[in-house]
Amino acid sequence: MSTSVVTTYESRSQGWALVRDYVELTKPRIAMLVLVTVVVGSFVGSWGPNVSAMVLLHALVGTTLVAASASAFNQWLERQSDARMGRTADRPLPAGRLGSREVILFGLVTVLAGVAWLLLAVNLLAAVLGMATWIIYVCIYTPLKSRTTLNTIVGAVAGALPVLIGWAAVDGRIGLPAATLFTIVYLWQFPHFMAIAYLYREDYARAGLKMLGSVEGTLPRAGAHAVTAALALVPVSMLPFVLQLAGPVYLVVAVLLGAGYAAASLRFARSLDEASARRLLRVSLVYLPALLVLLMLVPLFYPWI
Repeated sequence: MSTSVVTTYESRSQGWALVRDYVELTKPRIAMLVLVTVVVGSFVGSWGPNVSAMVLLHALVGTTLVAASASAFNQWLERQSDARMGRTADRPLPAGRLGSREVILFGLVTVLAGVAWLLLAVNLLAAVLGMATWIIYVCIYTPLKSRTTLNTIVGAVAGALPVLIGWAAVDGRIGLPAATLFTIVYLWQFPHFMAIAYLYREDYARAGLKMLGSVEGTLPRAGAHAVTAALALVPVSMLPFVLQLAGPVYLVVAVLLGAGYAAASLRFARSLDEASARRLLRVSLVYLPALLVLLMLVPLFYPWI
């Protein structure tokens, strides 16, 4: 094999490695969840098939850019703590594959492009919500993680706002139905995060991040947060039926899902062990997709669902 061929192959490999690092910088799994909530917000907000494909596409593009920037700045701000945690030590910044200058530039370009996209291609409210999501996640939640265990209360707001971006994209306003959907996503995050915080409590403690469960003496509070949020989800998830936005099938399934989530949260709070935390995490990963899919089906089959 000639030297030129080897050099070309190595250059391509390095190029793909750089692309993978930038993709990792955007936290693609979290980004996918964000985009799913945007789709659900758009679909439900426009009452199903009335959603404009182009409006939805523009909302997804803009939100993707904003979310990518938020994740990049989050990793830049947490580069030192990431280096002390086993599950994040190989991220591009702590591993030295990307530098601060590249990450900051990437973050600035994507947030400006994302907000501008939402403003010009969607509407002002979607752009404001996108910017609010970025500010809360980057400027408030991320710094709070090293200062107070209350950080999850703030972080969950940023996690739930994308569903309002989707709603605002098709409706142009935020009313009680949209607020209900926001609250469902907001409350869902607490049992989910408490399970994760327990499973990675040693990593968080080593990194100096003050997550409930990783700070000494906070495990009972982590269990209490999970139970409180899961129990609150049951009546909140019934509101679409009360507001005549969904039918009896939705109501029954929502209550059953909520009961299962609450039961898993109660078991976690009582046991506070790895088995119950993993079970709660699995249940959380079933609960939200199942409920969101059901909400998307409601406009197609109302009043039966």
